[in-house]
Amino acid sequence: MADHPIDPLALLQKYYPPHSRAGTILLSHSRCVARRALAIAATLPQLDASERAFIEQAALLHDIGIFCCHAPGLGCYGSEPYIRHGLCGAAILRDEGLPRHALVCENHIGVGLTAADIVRQKLPLPVRDMVPTDLAQQLVAYADLFYSKNPQQLQHSRTAAQVCASLASFGNDKVALFHTWQHRFEPQTAGEPA
Repeated sequence: MADHPIDPLALLQKYYPPHSRAGTILLSHSRCVARRALAIAATLPQLDASERAFIEQAALLHDIGIFCCHAPGLGCYGSEPYIRHGLCGAAILRDEGLPRHALVCENHIGVGLTAADIVRQKLPLPVRDMVPTDLAQQLVAYADLFYSKNPQQLQHSRTAAQVCASLASFGNDKVALFHTWQHRFEPQTAGEPA
């Protein structure tokens, strides 16, 4: 499933007016995620230059759907619940002819959402697995866990312990998956207290 070449910043500008609150927050957050994802990708020999380019694009676009959601603190005044921003972004990217990028949007929430998670938490989402299924999706989801879109916390990386604490309320399986990713992507940090 190959997507055509894109300029992710131009695509973001299509949906976010220059200097808008939502656009500024989104770009700051997404650049942090892309930087971390690319730094990790550079250490993984199985990722060639084209795959690293895809990871950068996908990281920059993974939250493109936030404007569709009601999140006034982020400058977003859409009608959808925030949990649906991945689905909204996926729809946008599919319409733009970017189905592989769309899967990153759809599957990046936390460490992924299973159909059972959606039913148990009564989430306003289709009942199906929305989990990262390939290395690029996992890498963007992992990097995303470290950065908030909270305007007071932009640019500040969470620690592994903070990420674990935020995932713990969703189940030990989510924390365990994070640790698996951490060992795979950033083994040098795996010994940090969690």
